[in-house]
Amino acid sequence: MEALLARGIVPLEHQKTEQVLTIADLVGDYEREAHPSPQDIASLKTILPIHGTVRLNEIIAAWVEHWIAQMKRIDKVAPTTIHAKVGALARATDWGMRKGLLTMPDHALRSLPSGYAQYTKADAAIAGVQRKDNERDRRLEPGEWGKILGVIATGVLPRTRRPLVLEGRRDKGALKCITVLAVETAMRMREMYTLRWSQVDLSQKTVFLDKTKNGDKRQAPLSSVALAELRAFQPGDADPADWVFPFLQAEESPKVLNDTTDFLSRLFVDIFELAGAKGLLFHDLRHEATSRLSERTKLSETQIMKITGHKSHRMLMRYANLRGSTLADDLW
Repeated sequence: MEALLARGIVPLEHQKTEQVLTIADLVGDYEREAHPSPQDIASLKTILPIHGTVRLNEIIAAWVEHWIAQMKRIDKVAPTTIHAKVGALARATDWGMRKGLLTMPDHALRSLPSGYAQYTKADAAIAGVQRKDNERDRRLEPGEWGKILGVIATGVLPRTRRPLVLEGRRDKGALKCITVLAVETAMRMREMYTLRWSQVDLSQKTVFLDKTKNGDKRQAPLSSVALAELRAFQPGDADPADWVFPFLQAEESPKVLNDTTDFLSRLFVDIFELAGAKGLLFHDLRHEATSRLSERTKLSETQIMKITGHKSHRMLMRYANLRGSTLADDLW
């Protein structure tokens, strides 16, 4: 036995013969080996309690359709949530097929019609509710941008007991920089606060994103405004391994990331309210940035999608409508 092992030969009776058989098995291996996005992990964990024991060879068109119908008619979840769950499982099965853990000849999760997550009349009748996505369309109003930067520049938020100092001396400029980048690049909050200087190439005017919401890599081109902001913010002794922003207090983990996102989101709500921008959320700045790309450039929808990381043309349709409205102003 020892001689065989020394030669790299494992006897058949001692070889591992376990195979991934269920969704739970697949998700476990996928999470350990593929490092999916925190959003995908969260979506997959909501699938496991009910469907974790489903065998992988049962993920066929009929099962997928039944699952989606169940989410609408019994769970009554919004279309966005349905998209998130189906997308997360689709990416897990993509990985499983690359690893040879399963085969899906027709890939039922990838061959769904574009409107599969929307409620039909029958879905609404059975569920007793018509769930729709409430897409936010909040834009910056005239004067709000200057007031927001003004609040950040003061460095203090009023409080009942004592004012909240926004930044220490070491962090000076971080809030302004991340706010400007949001409007100039359409990057998401988490994509920005997890950046390291090694991902920022000022000579190429590009930020190289390794950890996006959708789990894909992406390049974010820098406008002249974003470039100037980063150049002014970058310390002279910046180490490539250093965080660009000082907001992460520990190494990345799902809990640390969620806590950081929650903290910054609440902080910006306070900043925006003090600036008089009622109802504005930090994520709305990404909407503002995407709207500007559509209104102010001649980039195609595909090019804009590459910049913003949107996964489908459906998600850009409202921006295309904005472009049409802008072009209409130029007609006779």
